[in-house]
Amino acid sequence: MTDTPLKTTPKATGGFDHLIYVLRANPVTLLAFGMFALIMLSAILGPALVPYDPLQTNAAKALHPPSWDHWFGTDNVGRDVFSRVIVATRLDLWISVAAVALSFVVGSVLGCIAGYWGGWPDIVLNRILDTIMAFPLFVLAMGIVAALGNTIENIIYATAIINVPFYARLVRAEVNIRRSAGFAQAAKLSGNSDVRVLAMHIFPNALPPMMVQVSLNLGWAILNAAGLSFIGLGVRPPTPEWGIMVAEGANFIVSGEWWMAVFPGLWLMMAVFTFNLLGDGLRDIVDPRKRT
Repeated sequence: MTDTPLKTTPKATGGFDHLIYVLRANPVTLLAFGMFALIMLSAILGPALVPYDPLQTNAAKALHPPSWDHWFGTDNVGRDVFSRVIVATRLDLWISVAAVALSFVVGSVLGCIAGYWGGWPDIVLNRILDTIMAFPLFVLAMGIVAALGNTIENIIYATAIINVPFYARLVRAEVNIRRSAGFAQAAKLSGNSDVRVLAMHIFPNALPPMMVQVSLNLGWAILNAAGLSFIGLGVRPPTPEWGIMVAEGANFIVSGEWWMAVFPGLWLMMAVFTFNLLGDGLRDIVDPRKRT
């Protein structure tokens, strides 16, 4: 009689091991996390490390091209463009994160109520979301900021409002599918209340697709804030902000001072590109099917 080898099932990997595996298996994800780390360092440490005061003017150095003294050149009033680009990272990232966090919370609550209980809350929510999405979202954000005033708080509120439908509809669909699943019914038969079943058992299963949506919306929120500033409805000058800098630099491209608009635009593009790439990596990291 010969011994037959026992078949073993794949061992689930831990969270950190799985993260390392995903980063090593996908170079694009590794690149995205590296770029994200650079953006975070710029936002956290940038204001303390920049070589010049981003608000200090010097008429004698106005419109100087990129050099060893001014890596990104100077603007029309002699301010260092590199310092302003780096310092602006904190403000743009703060607006994006705050807006997405607010829309995530509000959209999740509304989606959970509509998806789990249905009935008239579901009908009312869908009509409200249809109304919001009937408008071009950037135009709606323009209208909200124009009505409330172009402050940072109102930019955050406007960006959050136009992002709520993405999370509300996604959570509603996920909760609606899973509310009759076996694990949800078992939790309810064990004596858990509807709220506890929803919060502790159903909603966590909706988080993986939502994390991908969060990553994509972070990039879109940065573009929205920069777009509002570009047309004069966002952050007010002389505050360093990417949209303002691109708008100011656009007036000098024809005369040859291209660096005023190009470098802030490239930094903005890199931030949005990073968050878009980060979405694919987060999908792989939070996907339970890839943890073996």
